[in-house]
Order: sequence, then C-alpha cells, then structure tokens
Amino acid sequence: MAQKRFKTEVNQLLNLIIHSLYSHKEIFLRELVSNASDALDKLKYLTLTEQEFKGMEYDPRIDITFTDGDQKTLTIRDNGIGMDADDLDKQLGTIARSGTKKFLSQMGGDAKKDANLIGQFGVGFYSCFMVADHVEVITRKAGSDQAWKWSSDGKNSYKVEESEREEQGTTIIVELNEEGDEYANRWQIEQLVKKYSDHIAFPIFLEYDQESYEGEDNKEKKIEHKIEQINTAAALWKRSKSDLSEEDYQEFYKSLSYDNEDSLFYIHTRAEGTIEYTTLFYIPKKAPFDLYQADYKPGVKLYVKRVFITDDEKELLPPYLRFVKGVIDSEDLPLNVSREILQQNRVMSSIKIASVKKILGEFKKLSESNPEKYGEFIKEFNRPLKEGLYSDYANKENLMELVRFKTTENDGFTSLAAYKERMGEDQKAIYYIAGGNEETLRRSPLIKGYIKKGYEVLIMDDEIDDIVIPTIGNYKEVELKAINKSGAADDIKTDEDKKKEEEAKPVLDKIKEALGDRVKDVIASTRLEEAPACVVVDENDPTVQMQQMLKAMGQTEMPEFTPILEINPDHAILQRIAEIDDADMVADVSNILLDQALLAEGVMIKKPVEFTQRLSDLLSKIL
Repeated sequence: MAQKRFKTEVNQLLNLIIHSLYSHKEIFLRELVSNASDALDKLKYLTLTEQEFKGMEYDPRIDITFTDGDQKTLTIRDNGIGMDADDLDKQLGTIARSGTKKFLSQMGGDAKKDANLIGQFGVGFYSCFMVADHVEVITRKAGSDQAWKWSSDGKNSYKVEESEREEQGTTIIVELNEEGDEYANRWQIEQLVKKYSDHIAFPIFLEYDQESYEGEDNKEKKIEHKIEQINTAAALWKRSKSDLSEEDYQEFYKSLSYDNEDSLFYIHTRAEGTIEYTTLFYIPKKAPFDLYQADYKPGVKLYVKRVFITDDEKELLPPYLRFVKGVIDSEDLPLNVSREILQQNRVMSSIKIASVKKILGEFKKLSESNPEKYGEFIKEFNRPLKEGLYSDYANKENLMELVRFKTTENDGFTSLAAYKERMGEDQKAIYYIAGGNEETLRRSPLIKGYIKKGYEVLIMDDEIDDIVIPTIGNYKEVELKAINKSGAADDIKTDEDKKKEEEAKPVLDKIKEALGDRVKDVIASTRLEEAPACVVVDENDPTVQMQQMLKAMGQTEMPEFTPILEINPDHAILQRIAEIDDADMVADVSNILLDQALLAEGVMIKKPVEFTQRLSDLLSKIL
C-alpha cells in the first residue's frame, strides 16, 4: 500500500470545489458518468483499430447502484479502458496542465467569482468530494491482469494498493456524507441522468430493489431486483434538430464543456453529398481560462461513425477558433486515422474549411440579427478573431466584417463597415491609433487634430493590433492609416501648415542637432493642438510600444528603431527654444521634450535618472 499526498494544485482545486461550487453539487454525477463514457469511448476505439483488442468481446455499458442504509453509497461502474497504478497517480493525484495550475494560482478568495470561473475548466472526478466522506476507485486496465484501488477522503492524501476486479474497467464507490445522502435515491439518479447524461452514447443502467405488496390484503411484502436502462443512448448530434429542445442542446454543452452556464449560441450542421459529416459547435458565454496559453485544451471532439477518435487535436479548427466547443463526426474518415494522417487528410481538410466558413457565417448572421448578443460575443472573443485576420488569409474578408474596434465616436465598439459609412467625402483613410492601453491612446495629443477636422479615429488597444492591423492594408479600397506613424500627417496638412513647416526649419534643425541619434528625425506637426511635442515612428517601423513588447517576449536581437519627434511650432516652449543661444539649455529642453513625449505614450524612458536631473537643473536655472 502506498500513501501519497495530493499535489498542491489538487488541494487548491478540492478546496474551491467544496467551498465554491456547493450550489451545483448535483453535477458530480454528470462528471463521473462523463468520465465513464470517455473510458468506454477509448476502449471501443482500440477494439476497432488495435490487433491486440480486436478479438475481445465487448459490450460497453455503465451501471449505477446505490445503498440507502446507515452508510449511504453510490457506485458508478463501467467496463471501459481502465487504469493502472501510474494512471491513477497521473489522473487522480495531480493536474498535469500548466495552464490549469496557473489559473488556480490566480484564483482569489471570492466564492462567487470562483464558482463562475471554475466551471470553465471542469471539475471532473474531484467533484464527488462535494457529497462524499470517502471515495474508492477500483480499476483494471484493458490488457492487464492486475487491478488497483485508489482511496481518499479528499483532504490531503490518497492510497494506491493492489486489488481485484473480474474485467477491465473502473468502479467508483462514493460514500455519501450528509450533504449527499439525497442522491442514494432512485428518483434522483434517474432525473439527474436524464438531465445531464441522456445523450451519452452508451447504455446507462440503474440497479435497484423495488418493493411491492401482494396477497389478499396486500400485506405480503415482495422485493424485486430490477435493472433498467435510464438514458436514450443515442449520440445527440446525430439526432434531428426537430427532435431536440433548447434544454437538450444546453445540457449536452454543459456535459461536453464542463461549463455551469448555457452556451451563448450553437451551430448544428449535417452535410450530405460527396463528403458526409455532422458538426455541433457551441460558443461559450465566457472565454475559456486557457484561451491565451500555449497548452490550451482544444474544445472539439472528433468522431468517426460515432466512434470517438480524439479530443486533443488542435488542428480540427484553426487556432483562432480555439474557443469553439463541440463535435465533428465524419462518415468518411478511416477509424485508424493517425494524427499525422489527419493533418494531411483531404476529407478532414474539406470538413475544416466548410466548418470555418459555416461558423464565420453564423457570426455574421448574429451580428446582423442580434447586435446586443453579438456585443457579448465580441467582448470575449474579439481578440481571437483578430488573430484570424493575421493567420487565415482565405477568410480575411469575412473576418474584417466581424471584428470590432473602439472609437473616438463613442464608448462602444464599431465595425469597419460602420466607420466607412460615417466617413466624410474629403476623408482619405480610416485612421487608427495602436499601441498601449485605451486610456493612454484616447489621451494621445495626436488625436485632437483629427477630431478637429471631423475625422473619427479607431482606438486599437489589443496587444496584437500593432501586428495585425498593418497586414490588413485596406478595407474596401480605403486605406487604414496609423496616426502615430509619420505617413498619416500629410492627410490633414493645409497650405498654411506647409508654410509653418518652412518657417520652423531653424528650430527643427536646432533640436535635431541637440538630440543626435536619439531620434530619426524632428518634424513640424500639423496635428498637435495643445501639446508641445509627441513621438511617432516611420511608416515601416514598429511603434515604440510594439518594440517594448517584442523585447519583453525575448526578442533581444531586434534592431533599435528610433522615434521621430513631432513638434508643435505654435507652442510657447518651441518659440522660446528658437530664441535660446545656450547650447546646453537647448539640449536639456530638447531631451526633456522627447522624454515627456515618450512618457505620454506610456513608454518607460531608458534613463529616468538623467531625465529627472535635467528637469531639476532646468527648473533651477528658471527659478
């Protein structure tokens, strides 16, 4: 017998489940039945594809029994793939995914918040400790003669020891506590299975003793042992839409995704013809916790003729649609398709292309028919759609209609189509500012010049906007221009501005000489209204914020791009510089102007001590 301690993250998870999900405690049965179904799926696949298992007699099923004596128990038994001692350690003693570990470490003490978030990654086997004092798992792996028993009270440790079991599969014995004794009840079990697990593609049987009375006075007690199937055992996605209710769809989603909330919407498609397949895709209300982590869990399961193949293939849909949950069931793929073959398979490629087109088409319909609901969707998944603009060239035009942007026009989001409709006849481009947080961008001194001209500016505050938006180029023949790059300035330049530029040349040269290689150029601004100066970059250079982000990501080999300092020749400070003959003072003022302009963009200056010293020296001279 081996006594082992749970890993820290398991203890965290158990604590969250027991204290934060109490109001959802009935889901423990859904989780255990779902695990049993997964085990049956895996063994069924082996019996069809692996020579070692092809000859075995296999009648997949799940059995539930209960006792309602002094110690009430609930037992869930399957004859699926089973586990060995190593599997028990890996699957019940620790949490392997670093994303889950990171998520748990970030969870706070707010029980309500925890309850909402925890549903995003599922509670699995551990949910039984909401209703259990003690749990035993007796299991035997397919192809092995040795069975094992795992047992724990769900506190700090568990035991693993040798055991006995007649056939492969797993039996989970839940010793119910006072909070769970209501589930040692035939009616409760039937109702929960019908609510959460009716779609399970294997038969679920409930064993129970039924009392009846017979004889002349109905006083003769009779106990009859019964075994009844309590689920439909038909793959829900293969059933006709007309046979399914909203509740059917949503309960299947919860079982599939481990979410406690309904999905935002779903897309059920059956394709017939050259290639036959069925898909059922769901869009969650909230973004999965691991959406931006490298080890994210794919949300789509692949079946072939209702035989489960994989739920760990990230190429079933493009990475930018990784938030989509659901099922793909093909009639044409081979059962023994490998991951390598899957990625090159013509049938799978056709299903993927058609599925992406269908999903994006449904997003478009939703944006037109229910803008409020689409706004909920955009709040969670706008950024992944932007990733698609960068990575999915074939669907770029469709994605450009789906993404949304913040704007100077209002506090909400706008589409590129709506922006274009609002453009004045004299406006030459769609203007945007990217790099930094929303507040910093909205307060950029550059924006006022465009607003004064009546031009709307898109506020691009997602980290990836700086990478993605320049690749768009134009929208319906209208160029997208970043106002914090040098090229957009000419669009609002007047003849008077050109005259001012010429007049400002002496002071521009003086500042450029003082700053040396700290700047690529010093130019007169046609856009600044109140600020003395701002920084922009050359058309083909990354913004200063992008440069900082790339360095933070480890791009140490990246060349140094120097900014362009744009000055306001009408500002009193610049007019005073023109009059100063003291080269040191000009250098101090010029460097302070540059550092202030960088700080206004949210950029940390390289030599803050030098900046503060210059500022102190200049104040001393003035005072």
